[in-house]
Amino acid sequence: MKLGLSMVTLGVIDLKASIRFYHEGLGLPMLESPPGAALMRLNGKWIELSSLSNIAQEAGMKPECPGYSGINLTYTVSSEQKVIEILDRAREAGGNLIKKAHKAKWGGCHGYFMDLDKHLWEVVYNPLNWLGGKD
Repeated sequence: MKLGLSMVTLGVIDLKASIRFYHEGLGLPMLESPPGAALMRLNGKWIELSSLSNIAQEAGMKPECPGYSGINLTYTVSSEQKVIEILDRAREAGGNLIKKAHKAKWGGCHGYFMDLDKHLWEVVYNPLNWLGGKD
C-alpha cells in the first residue's frame, strides 16, 4: 500500500467568507464544485472547503467531538475493495473506525477512520477518478 494524500477538507463556519479568503485573497484556482462546497487546486493537490457541520455529519460525528479539529485528510484509492482494505488495516493498527465503507450520494464509495491522535481520514473511491487513486 502506498499511502498518499489527495485532498484536505477544511471544515469552515462561513463558506462564502472562506471562498473569498482562499480564492480571491490567496489566488487558489477554484474548480466546479458540488453545492455546499468549494474545491480548489493547490500545487497538484486539492483543498475542499465545506461546512464544519456537514463534514462532521457525513463522517457520522458531531462537530464538537473531543479532539476533532475540523480537518479531514483524504486518501483516494482505485477501487471500492481498496476502501474496505484500508479501513480494515487502520482499525487493525489501532485506529478508530468512525464510519464503515458505504456508497456515497455522489456515486463513489468511502469511509472514515481516526488515527491514534484523532486525525480524521476519509478513504474514498471516486469512479470519476479526478483525484488520482493510484494506490
